[in-house]
Amino acid sequence: MSSAPRLVRCPRCQGDAVFAPSNRWRPFCSERCHTGDFAAWANEEFRVPVQPSADELQDDGSPPPPVH
Repeated sequence: MSSAPRLVRCPRCQGDAVFAPSNRWRPFCSERCHTGDFAAWANEEFRVPVQPSADELQDDGSPPPPVH
């Protein structure tokens, strides 16, 4: 009994990617997509929004200015 490889969407390009040990870049379709996603994380292009805690707020209750 041979089953077809499981295909998933590549998170980077939305193309088909084989989700199996034979694909060393899974869940990505290629090294290019894997590297591009890693670079986006390294450049802080993906961020998780957070609410400032009470001790981080300024005296007027506003959030602190962004740090770049």
